[in-house]
Amino acid sequence: MTFSNDKTASETLQPLQTHRARLGDTTIAQLFDKDTERGRRMVLEAAGLRLDYSKNRVDELAIEALLEAAREAGVAQAREAMFAGQHINNTENRAVLHVALRDRSERKILVDGQDAVALARDELDRALEFTESVVGGEHKGYSGESIDTVVNIGIGGSDLGPRMATAALKSFWLPGRQAHFVSNVDGQDLQDVLAKVDPARTLFLIASKTFTTQETMTNARSARTWFLAQGAPESAIGHHFVALSTNLNAVAEFGIAPERTFGFWDWVGGRYSIWSVIGLPIALQVGRDSFYELLAGAQAMDEHFRTKPLEQNMPLLLALMGVWNRNIEEISSHAVLPYDQRLALLPSYLQQADMESNGKSVDRSGRAVGVGTSPVLFGEPGTNGQHAFYQMLHQGTDRVACDFIAAAQVGVELGDHHLKLLANFLAQPRALMRGKSFDEARRELVSGGYSEAQRDALAAHRSFPGNRPSNAILMQRLTPSTLGALLALYEHKIFCQGVIWGINSFDQWGVELGKTMANMLLPMLSEGDKHAVGREEGGDKGENALLIDSSTQNMLQWIRKTRSRA
Repeated sequence: MTFSNDKTASETLQPLQTHRARLGDTTIAQLFDKDTERGRRMVLEAAGLRLDYSKNRVDELAIEALLEAAREAGVAQAREAMFAGQHINNTENRAVLHVALRDRSERKILVDGQDAVALARDELDRALEFTESVVGGEHKGYSGESIDTVVNIGIGGSDLGPRMATAALKSFWLPGRQAHFVSNVDGQDLQDVLAKVDPARTLFLIASKTFTTQETMTNARSARTWFLAQGAPESAIGHHFVALSTNLNAVAEFGIAPERTFGFWDWVGGRYSIWSVIGLPIALQVGRDSFYELLAGAQAMDEHFRTKPLEQNMPLLLALMGVWNRNIEEISSHAVLPYDQRLALLPSYLQQADMESNGKSVDRSGRAVGVGTSPVLFGEPGTNGQHAFYQMLHQGTDRVACDFIAAAQVGVELGDHHLKLLANFLAQPRALMRGKSFDEARRELVSGGYSEAQRDALAAHRSFPGNRPSNAILMQRLTPSTLGALLALYEHKIFCQGVIWGINSFDQWGVELGKTMANMLLPMLSEGDKHAVGREEGGDKGENALLIDSSTQNMLQWIRKTRSRA
């Protein structure tokens, strides 16, 4: 690889420890007290977003050291390699080109002799032409009625992205349209959705690149069976089922015609596929033009990331704050806190984007990374989270780094609701940073009529350590464009951190082991499976028996007996 680094991540980041020692016990609040311009200087604007990273425990010297670590790790070279279509996913020998999916310019990115930008544009335009025929009423259901409901069946990146973006863009939904999402192989997930929809007016999107994903195909086959059981003819499958896949043979066997099949390429990772035909449920809900705006916002952030120098680069600066907090401040958890109910699913989406990408313990060369990689990511919309886990954020024994996200305006304001929301958005990062000392808490109790002994006892409970880092991301309004920019910002942040840690952010081998074991255990749950019977009776000493621990064996036995009694 052109950006490979002979040093380990721990060697690259070692010089930063000098700056931690230099800062000593200096708090974030003290950094603000010393530098009144800090809140103006540590701000970047790009693609409709404003990032304030001033509430991290870093100063200019520490930031320069972080930038030097990024240079030494080869972030600029890695960025160039990605945009050039090089096979930077080294364990799968693939290019990584989600940026090509949203590039509507005349730029060419050649991958194995093919122009990825043109391929992506042509396939997406073909898919969006189909969405327009559905939205416009030309593509009708088997009864002659218009199709106004979409059920997306996928999992992981084929579910989280479209589900999150569709909810986020509710203000832009086309009138009269409904969207539902099914991902869990738990049959109740599918049953709950099917109970709400009219088969004659419903379009099913089956999102699986290989058309073999166990959860997705189990749900798809059950949806097909249900559809026919409602009285639909077999010939209607082609009108009501669409495949987002590359396995044309399996798609045809299911009953879906090639013209209702839309594909993507091995340089599109599942958690980065929202910009491809996987985004069809979004387009069917908000329309083609709004979907193009989503792409445009992401491309604007791509161009900022691609062209800006490192010290002015928003995704990189956000990434470096994360590296500092994870590896130097030794903070292992990160909260994403959108002060916008429409972004309620953003933390779940970013859990996959971040933890599946950078939850790795070996580097690109197969060596132990030697430093902490992806933090544990969680979140909830404000102000709901304030009445749940913010107690731990403010006074818990473990520090948590936070990203606060908000829009200055909403489409239709209801009284002073949004002003109150924004007041909380501004207050929480300040409170996390400043905290409240024991003496301050004690003074507040003086006016409450408490005795001196009571003041001393209660002050400890009402004091806050502060010095807890956060970033703030603002936009004027949540629109398709600013949503696209926000998602691309996080994608590139994750990429930069992966380069600095020396890991491949674009494979996910850790997902496979559980799948393999589940496939092995599935037949053992069947009443007549000879391996399960032999194991319960203690008679099977074969290869599978060696793989089943006594806990799993006894749970299998209990489940089978319980199900047989029922």
